[in-house]
Amino acid sequence: MTDDTTTTATPPIVCDMTDAPDTAVERLAEYERLFTQSLIGRERTDEGVRFRFRNATGVEAWVRDLAAREKACCAFFSYAISVHDDEIWWDMTVVDDDLARQVLEEFYRLPDSLDEGADALLERFTGQGLQVMINEHGELRPATTAELGFP
Repeated sequence: MTDDTTTTATPPIVCDMTDAPDTAVERLAEYERLFTQSLIGRERTDEGVRFRFRNATGVEAWVRDLAAREKACCAFFSYAISVHDDEIWWDMTVVDDDLARQVLEEFYRLPDSLDEGADALLERFTGQGLQVMINEHGELRPATTAELGFP
């Protein structure tokens, strides 16, 4: 007899920066550049959040690269990037989890909150229960401020 049921495990609600090619501080600076140069709008959708960018040379590749890096560290997110005439849409959704939804809300507010600094964002994340982690010898541990790119 075979078991035809499939169990899908919910990914952990953590940001694993182990293999990231950038630090958290560098990534937030990149978001600030992208938003300043190309963001034309954002909205909440039935499923999550959408950022809308100008469809200028290089922006789609930039958004796709940033989304891939985010997915690598935050597996509880799902992203879809699509082109609609003169706009690039970056749709974000998360797994069905209260903490994941809070993190998604922080992403929605990101264009307004970046000027508060990376340390304020990290403090909000950790205050909500989201940990930024590093995999060390097969075990996750909280990332140090130096590993996150803080001076």
